[in-house]
Amino acid sequence: MKLVGMLDSPYVRRVAISLDLYGVDFEHQPLSVFSTYEQFARINPVVKAPSLVLDDSTVLMDSSLILDYFEALAPADRKLLPQPASARAQDLQLTGLALAACEKTVQIVYEHNLRPAEKLHEPWLDRVTGQLLAAYSALEKRLAHAPNQALTQGAVSAAVAWSFSQFKIASMVDAEAFPHLQLHARRLEEHPAFKRYPIE
Repeated sequence: MKLVGMLDSPYVRRVAISLDLYGVDFEHQPLSVFSTYEQFARINPVVKAPSLVLDDSTVLMDSSLILDYFEALAPADRKLLPQPASARAQDLQLTGLALAACEKTVQIVYEHNLRPAEKLHEPWLDRVTGQLLAAYSALEKRLAHAPNQALTQGAVSAAVAWSFSQFKIASMVDAEAFPHLQLHARRLEEHPAFKRYPIE
């Protein structure tokens, strides 16, 4: 199997780390949707990262859909989502908040890096930044009540999201305002699976 995409994408990184935790063997192919667009398009014409090429050449895309497939295949002791419905709902909430933070960070990065400076739309940036901070505030509150959060999909996604925001837009997210989130990400970044797939 091949996981296609750059590890500076939080979506690619959460898939890489999760596959590692599932015990799945795969090859990481670090192609960019920008600088290696044509090469990426030969694998998946949609050019969406992450893309995952299965052994039978089926191409899966979208991090949540890829992980849903492997969650179904994972043995009970490797699953990253809790099995009881109430616990799963709590972890899916954590995951949703983390993915919202990823999405808003990406929007801010694109707004600054792809749009000409004279065409930046400040009301849009203010709105997106507010959504980003709301997601992190909710994550901070959750993690304050669970400082040793189990290594679930929600925990993985929250750490990946926080590290991504700090990597890309640290000046817009005051780390000191989110001490529990900081501690959570720092703890998970020491895990071997996170170290094997660092932000690049």
